[in-house]
Amino acid sequence: MIYHIIKSILFKFDPELTHKFTIKQFSIISGTLLQNIFKFKILSRPVNCMGITFKNALGLAAGMDKNAECIDLFGAMGFGFIEVGTVTPIAQLGNKKPRLFRLIESEGIINRMGLNNLGVDNLVNNIKKSNFEGIIGINIGKNESTPIENSKDDYLICMEKVYCYADYITINISSPNTPFLRMLQYGEVLDDLLAAIKIKQKTLEKFTLRYVPVVIKISPDLLEEEIVKIADSLIKYQIDGVIATNTTINRSLVKGLKNCEEIGGLSGRPLQSSSSFVIKCLAKELKGRIPIIGVGGIDSLIAAREKINLGTSLIQIYSGLIYKGPKLIQDIVNYI
Repeated sequence: MIYHIIKSILFKFDPELTHKFTIKQFSIISGTLLQNIFKFKILSRPVNCMGITFKNALGLAAGMDKNAECIDLFGAMGFGFIEVGTVTPIAQLGNKKPRLFRLIESEGIINRMGLNNLGVDNLVNNIKKSNFEGIIGINIGKNESTPIENSKDDYLICMEKVYCYADYITINISSPNTPFLRMLQYGEVLDDLLAAIKIKQKTLEKFTLRYVPVVIKISPDLLEEEIVKIADSLIKYQIDGVIATNTTINRSLVKGLKNCEEIGGLSGRPLQSSSSFVIKCLAKELKGRIPIIGVGGIDSLIAAREKINLGTSLIQIYSGLIYKGPKLIQDIVNYI
């Protein structure tokens, strides 16, 4: 009830302004005794995945805490893991405003943020300041100014800088808001990227004496044959996991709704069926050889159970947290 009242007030303001305000307040509270306000009674439901023991199967998806400013507070909410980013080698402003839109009737969100962030060095410094002892995933991407043919250089730069501070690293090649980024999901370009990432991972493991899993985040707008090819490449290059999925450019389920024509990636409840289709195809092709992390439209216990039943080892939420509030974490973890 309290969150419903707070949401009704916050939803009267511009979505990006609201997000910026919320993250700012969270960053002030994070790491202090005041963060206990957000604590819920969460049962211990450990999950082993990628050689890591997660406190529970539910994580916070990338995009909520881009610059790792509120890790302690989100950890206090009861997440089994927190994924920060997407972060790029150098800071970038992202796309022109407005660039974030609510689709309230469908509990969806459209964003064309353009991977706005303060850069990888800032993110690492924030992680160093954190007292969070849980699992942290760091989501990395390419700068928009980097030509697509040089994009792997950006990923390798970020990998080197975050490796010692991440429990796993996510390679974002599926945001629809960076020009040509999704081209990295196909054919020889994908294979070249995965090969370079795997070599870098092995080099960093030798140097640090620590193995950090690498996962790939893919699009919900792929055809089944494209998903199969991606899965085969992930197996070939021994990638540690796959996140399904990023946001969609498909508007078929939100036609006629306010803001539905805005350019960008759609997340929230309208993404649920698309992400589930990708997960189903991946599970069929991977046959358990690589774990799947499911994200997209998880806004209830039932939606979470669907993703698990389709073959995911872990799940993440973002838009569902905005529409349902922190109690969604308790509802999912305690009853899944």
